[in-house]
Amino acid sequence: MIRPGDSLDLLVWDSGENSLLTGAEQRVATLPSIRVSESGSIFVPYVGKVKVSGRTPDSARALIQRQVEAIVPSAQVQLAMAEGRANSIDLVGGVNNPGNIVMPDQNFSVLSAISAGGGVSSTLENPQVKLVRGQKIYATSVDRLYDNPSLDTRLRGGDKVIVEGDRRYFLSLGAAGREAQFSFNRDDVSALDALAIIGGVNDSRADPQGILILREYSSTALSDGIRGPEKTRVVFTLDLTTSDGLFSAGNFHLLSGDLVLATESPITNTRTILGLVGSAFGLISVGNNISD
Repeated sequence: MIRPGDSLDLLVWDSGENSLLTGAEQRVATLPSIRVSESGSIFVPYVGKVKVSGRTPDSARALIQRQVEAIVPSAQVQLAMAEGRANSIDLVGGVNNPGNIVMPDQNFSVLSAISAGGGVSSTLENPQVKLVRGQKIYATSVDRLYDNPSLDTRLRGGDKVIVEGDRRYFLSLGAAGREAQFSFNRDDVSALDALAIIGGVNDSRADPQGILILREYSSTALSDGIRGPEKTRVVFTLDLTTSDGLFSAGNFHLLSGDLVLATESPITNTRTILGLVGSAFGLISVGNNISD
């Protein structure tokens, strides 16, 4: 489709003896690099302004042909188009071949752009796609885009498509399999998923009845407690020793920044204290033996 900012090359052929467009030794009038104005029009000599924006090159050529024929019946019009920025999009990062892409037609979509860029980079964890259109940003995951074709939006000239890894994360501390920061590897990560990602909990140290999820809400999320939290800092407790607790862990969705804390078992704490006391008594005995 022709859009403002595109450039058109017009060639008008006329074999008439007394042509308005060509001379005695000339059979073609060349009008190169006519820029489509912001209003979507071009100026054609002896015709005036012609609105070509929104038309295909063939449709625009036929329109100009009809208007030129009204003045020069024997004229024949040729048209070639060079797309401007308004007919291209920018594919920014996250694909194998990022860059500026000229849209071949008006059905060019987000997935079409990703395909034209060589596909999503295999190094990204749960890749996300953002469509920047003017001052607005629309975002979803690539997996959702694959599963739901209705989200595959048709692009407009000047759009920017950004593919990047999922920036959301959660933390694990305490008697967990690993103490680290973990990226979300899917759109929805449950507490049970998180425990699997971190490698479970330490069998000899952790208390399966005391898995804590520490979350801090923004002040704008607070409410009277009917449909939201009453305080910004909330601790959720999960008991993995019961079936209800396991089901609850599977249905509890983490938010970015949540902390999964596996508490120490009371038995472990008792053993630690007894070990320290035993070590102290052992040192005293050794000291008595030396003094004797």
